[in-house]
Amino acid sequence: MDTVRFNGRNGRSAKVSYVTRRLTEFGFGVGIPLETIADDQRPGDGDLVLCRVAEVGQHPFLGMPSGRKSTLFVDDEVVVAYGGRYAPDQFEAEVPDNLGRCQLAAGGGVAALVVSAHAKMGRPTVLEPVGLLTDAQGAVLNLRQLRRPARPAPVRRPRAIAVLGTSMNAGKTTVAAAMVRGLTNAGLRVGAAKVTGTGAPGDPMLYADAGAVEVVDFTDFGYPSTYKLERDAVLGVLRDAVTELAAHDADVVVIEVADGLLQRETAALIESPEFQETVDSVVFAAVDSIGGLAGLRQLAERNLPVRALSGLFTASPLAMAEAAAWSGVPVHRSAEFTSQLTAIAVLSAPLPVNPSAAEPLPATVPSPAGRVLSDAVA
Repeated sequence: MDTVRFNGRNGRSAKVSYVTRRLTEFGFGVGIPLETIADDQRPGDGDLVLCRVAEVGQHPFLGMPSGRKSTLFVDDEVVVAYGGRYAPDQFEAEVPDNLGRCQLAAGGGVAALVVSAHAKMGRPTVLEPVGLLTDAQGAVLNLRQLRRPARPAPVRRPRAIAVLGTSMNAGKTTVAAAMVRGLTNAGLRVGAAKVTGTGAPGDPMLYADAGAVEVVDFTDFGYPSTYKLERDAVLGVLRDAVTELAAHDADVVVIEVADGLLQRETAALIESPEFQETVDSVVFAAVDSIGGLAGLRQLAERNLPVRALSGLFTASPLAMAEAAAWSGVPVHRSAEFTSQLTAIAVLSAPLPVNPSAAEPLPATVPSPAGRVLSDAVA
């Protein structure tokens, strides 16, 4: 459901954003009017708020639970969540310290105060808070209360492929979706997860379209974005995502990690022994060939087995040849991962980039029916 009736300022049906989509499964009400909230009231990360659209700017739409982009008009009422954003190609934004006007920092439904922007960006869409959303007892609702229920640790952990990259817009999501398709073509049940980033429906919907049996992201576990989360919280999202996908009988999970290796949360994640133990294979997406080589080195130093390079640089045959010659790692255009041969080879490659860093993985992986799929499967 994309709209819900609220007793807002103008009584309109409010548009529920993708980030706050689980709200429709719970009872709730609109908080006390803004003018009666104490001046020192400070919103928290993940708090749900009903806002009026005061000005339409860079984001002229709102990502809805269905994945549809709803065009925004001045005076529309929207349900969003306070959160930060780290997007070098777009906005850097933080949770404000008051309930005054703020901005739509991400089209998926993140309300924040924009503190910096890429030169190409226009003025952000301006939001005017009307009231915080509350539960039946009048307590402010937070996304953490709406998270998916915790599941017990799986008896068998699915194999995991992580897709990392040099930066935002390096081609990670396209690679991850192609990998989902290729593994699905090989007869495996594939789950997909985006464990860091800022909430938006586009990537999860793409994974579902590619054939994933279940898709989750950090918003399912209570966070509008993962910007400035502590390492343990980010690892909790990773753990919960793998557990949730295992509960849906996934044989393999494809995990996208947003932004680049220098980003704070990504850097903490790849340094973690838990992440290193969870991930069986890595595909690294880069904007250019030298970025691919730099990322390859960083990941190998952390015992993460990079099985292939891909990303935007593969639009150039010359750049592909450079990377292949200097790295010794297979280089593939994203579309090539839709081939079951390529996808299974990435999953079951016999050796990591740094042979001394980990034990060799099996050259084959069992299918749900007990068949053995190899990189020679037809």
